[in-house]
Amino acid sequence: MAQEEFKDDEGIPLNDNRTKDINVDEEGKDVVTSSKTEPYSNQGNELPPMLYGLSDTPPWYLCILLGMQHYLMMVGGSIATPFIVSDILCVTDMKTKSEIVGTTIFFSGIATFCQTTIGVRLPIVQGTTFSLLIPAIAILNSDKWRCPDVNSLINVADNITLTTDTMATNVPDITWMDRMCEIQGAIIIGALFEMLVGFSGLTGLFIRFISPLVVAPIITLIGLSLFAVATDYASKQWGISLLTMALVFLFSQYLKGVKLPIPGYNRTDGFNLKNRYAIFELLPVFLAMVISWLICLILTESGALGKDDTEMGYGARTDTKLDVIREALWIRIPYPCQWGLPTIAISSVIGMVSGYLSSIVESIGDYFACARMSGARPPPRHAINRGIGIEGLMCFFGGWLGSGNGTTSHSENIGAIGLTGVGSRRVTQAAGLLMIIFGALAKFGAVFVTMPDPVIGGVFMAMFAMIAAVGISNLQFTNMNSPRNLLIFGFSLIMGFGVPYWAKANTDALDTGNQSLNQLVHVLLSTNMFVGGAIAFLLDNTIPGSEADRGLLAWRRSGGDLDPNVYRHDPDYDLPFVMPLIRKLNFLSYVPCCPTFDTFPWSCRLRNCCKQSKRSEDISATPTTDLYKDPHFDPESYVA
Repeated sequence: MAQEEFKDDEGIPLNDNRTKDINVDEEGKDVVTSSKTEPYSNQGNELPPMLYGLSDTPPWYLCILLGMQHYLMMVGGSIATPFIVSDILCVTDMKTKSEIVGTTIFFSGIATFCQTTIGVRLPIVQGTTFSLLIPAIAILNSDKWRCPDVNSLINVADNITLTTDTMATNVPDITWMDRMCEIQGAIIIGALFEMLVGFSGLTGLFIRFISPLVVAPIITLIGLSLFAVATDYASKQWGISLLTMALVFLFSQYLKGVKLPIPGYNRTDGFNLKNRYAIFELLPVFLAMVISWLICLILTESGALGKDDTEMGYGARTDTKLDVIREALWIRIPYPCQWGLPTIAISSVIGMVSGYLSSIVESIGDYFACARMSGARPPPRHAINRGIGIEGLMCFFGGWLGSGNGTTSHSENIGAIGLTGVGSRRVTQAAGLLMIIFGALAKFGAVFVTMPDPVIGGVFMAMFAMIAAVGISNLQFTNMNSPRNLLIFGFSLIMGFGVPYWAKANTDALDTGNQSLNQLVHVLLSTNMFVGGAIAFLLDNTIPGSEADRGLLAWRRSGGDLDPNVYRHDPDYDLPFVMPLIRKLNFLSYVPCCPTFDTFPWSCRLRNCCKQSKRSEDISATPTTDLYKDPHFDPESYVA
């Protein structure tokens, strides 16, 4: 084995500023390893250092507090979806609505814990998705499933009004549970499609064509396209929303260097105040939400806020959702088929699959954003394959539980990582466990449902802005003096907004002669991330451009290269506990979701990648089979 400092063609050290071990395996491929786990950097352009990196473990009490912060951020967006679903299911009973909310939070916690433990292994929160909400509304707006005596259904997330004709109440045999079972069946079968895409490796094969110029518009559109959701929440009471935003900036930027004494205890000094922590930097979102919430409570009790929805300040009241608490049970554990046995209809399934396609594109962009926010290397193919597969598995599980929706990565929680500087997966695992507990302890979990919308909107504004900025920051790897790159990025953004805007306003114009196909095309063209990402992907891979201009060289130096021969065995993405067994089973190197996955055998023959590369011939090294047989590599240092 030889030890070499990475340098470019001119002999200048690469900006990874670390010394790496270069191993040549039996097939002549380079395997790059490192005994250090600090985040990668891009010289002069790196993100601020993380307080806790991906594999770091904060103290247990910080894990709980930071996990609660993630929970509070996701619960606002997650409960919006079941409330909308409840309306289109014709549910009028608040107790039933609270049970659907509890089911949603419960299985979102399971999905979060599984994703961070055996999925993509990034600190990414899972929650409900608007991508599956549009197909659900389209399904339930059909003649068979329309609610009786309903004139309109409003999709508040996308500001789409779906009008229906007034129906005669001649459908007494159809209950809200029948409608839920129809949605459950479509979610379950659609989840099988997502599992197939992930676990079969189709996602990973697609990833090899992605560059920073493709990732940038996808992530940027994720943040910018959510402005309507944030505005809807914030506009309920702009004063409270602006206060929340100001507190987020105050804690995360102005006071981030201030350390406060925290009571502690040891045998020598007893109780003392020697320990100091940067509380404002660690918990800016949590503190901002709690303080704003308390102010809303004080204003509500003092009568300063309007008591009618037509009066000023009504949206900031803390007593408008108390029915959820009163109607909720103390303990309720969701179980499969609690609303009945799911039913399957081909037209419903096709429409739901279109939502899954949009969800997959969004999740891939979120994985890259989360990795960059966490100071980790971009996820290798096997991690992305596993992440999409686990998302499909969790949607399959959620479909049987009956939440009326699936799960996907929550973009707003990624922004919290950048503000807090905490990218530890332990924190997100703690958040998942808290979601499971609060979902089962329905009465306690319902308390957080009463958080005023303006508080949630203020936090969303800061979070979505951070996500959009992170997407733009990927352009630092590319040559933005190139007209080629400027045109691709700008055109992708414009089309990512323009096409969905037209599609939502002209639903009747998309007539293919088949209702299911119409629904499929409409959902895809209405999704900003899908349109912008698809255009960037097509243009970047067809318009001639050098690797340097496209950002691949700089990305490779910073650890972002997705070439299967570079960082293909990043220990941060290893599975917990089972790696010793996986390393012994050579056939698992052909399983797309396995950490030892290299490449498909037919792909290896086609690309002749099994031959020793020119670069490895220039390296004087003792051949080893792969990273895990490197005597300097300690796999036990990477635990669950």
